[in-house]
Amino acid sequence: MNRILGFKFGAIALLILLLLIPLSMIGGLVSERQYQRAEVLQDIARSSSYRQQLTGPILVMPYTKVWHQWKTHAKTGERYQEEQKSRGRLYFLPERFVLNGTVTTEERARGIYKALLYRSDNQISGAFKLPARLGLGDELGLYQFDRPFLSIGISDIRGISNDLQLRFNGASLGFAPGSADERLGAGVHAPLPMLDSQGGQTLEFAFDLKLQGTEQLSITPVGRDSRVELSSSWPHPSFIGEYLPSSREVSDKGFNAHWQTSFFATNLEEALADCVRGDSCNALTERHFGVSFVDPVDQYLKTERAIKYALLFIGLTFAVFFLFEVLKRMAVHPVQYALVGMSLALFYLLLLSLSEHLSFATAYVIAATACVALIGFYVSHVLHSALRGGVFALLLAALYGLLFALLNAEDYALLMGSILVFGVLTGVMVLTRKLDWYGVGKISPASSL
Repeated sequence: MNRILGFKFGAIALLILLLLIPLSMIGGLVSERQYQRAEVLQDIARSSSYRQQLTGPILVMPYTKVWHQWKTHAKTGERYQEEQKSRGRLYFLPERFVLNGTVTTEERARGIYKALLYRSDNQISGAFKLPARLGLGDELGLYQFDRPFLSIGISDIRGISNDLQLRFNGASLGFAPGSADERLGAGVHAPLPMLDSQGGQTLEFAFDLKLQGTEQLSITPVGRDSRVELSSSWPHPSFIGEYLPSSREVSDKGFNAHWQTSFFATNLEEALADCVRGDSCNALTERHFGVSFVDPVDQYLKTERAIKYALLFIGLTFAVFFLFEVLKRMAVHPVQYALVGMSLALFYLLLLSLSEHLSFATAYVIAATACVALIGFYVSHVLHSALRGGVFALLLAALYGLLFALLNAEDYALLMGSILVFGVLTGVMVLTRKLDWYGVGKISPASSL
């Protein structure tokens, strides 16, 4: 291979490396804009309400246990009884837990950034079935019970938008702020009338909860038999948590999802027992499921993914440019390669700025059309032919189309990218199969620009 061809390859490789500088700067700008958007979304949530997680209701019975313990006097040796006391709480999970919720969404904008808020209208019902003698057996007589209460953990109580009223065994009771139990964190609680300590009875409950939040709504399946149904007009749900819906319907008009779990699947009784003993309560709070309300059209994520293909894109474009050069026996200066490369890098900046105001697809079409038109116009003069410039522009437009397909086919991106590279390599080998590479560098200086 002659020196001129080696110099040309070296210059092209150096240009590709130098183009990493503006590409990295644009990538940094994408990260900066993502951070600014996250700050705005957090600020909107701070002034309204954050993501919501509902844990409960749980029936709590505070108690004082009194018993006598025999002791021996240290000096006289006489035995005597000393009264001992300990305070604690009994926790009971519902036998049945049912939640039917309807969720509506709305956008809140601050500048060019938008946050998605939701309002859920939930009808919650179920029943507690207390065990005989509250599960204490013969020790029941040692316990003195204080007034029980129903505790509900709600991660951000600012989102409660209705006056909560509990329907408990036919009686109407009011809720008070705070879950009244540090294990459940923030929330509400409803003081209950004194219950029969012999247990064995079934206690029905129901209440309506209107809750506002951002990003996601999750629910802890506290019942021995838990059934949750959520419906919304939001067409892009992302189901989260440890349990997927047992059935779901998703369409352009919204979604309807139904979950059903039992203690066999959740092991929530053991998780609650660990929490009460003072162990970690993570197992209790992490056993949840729900829906994430996040716009799937994330222009920053797609722009970031597009930049990851930039080197491949630039390399393929330079390869096509070089083929025109060697097949048509023309000399193209490295500066002209550099200008084409800068135009390709500028595409990503245009895409980023336009996608903040338009849909990503529209921004992509406008940015790609502008770059194809500019490069096609420039190359037609570089190659001294409008036809060659038009063919180059068509090939470049095809590459932009393939890149857009790659961005929208995340599951098949690797496959499509591999086929693309293999296809380009095949085309280069076919077109240059009879080319005398030793004679490539012997281009007449008169043909150079």
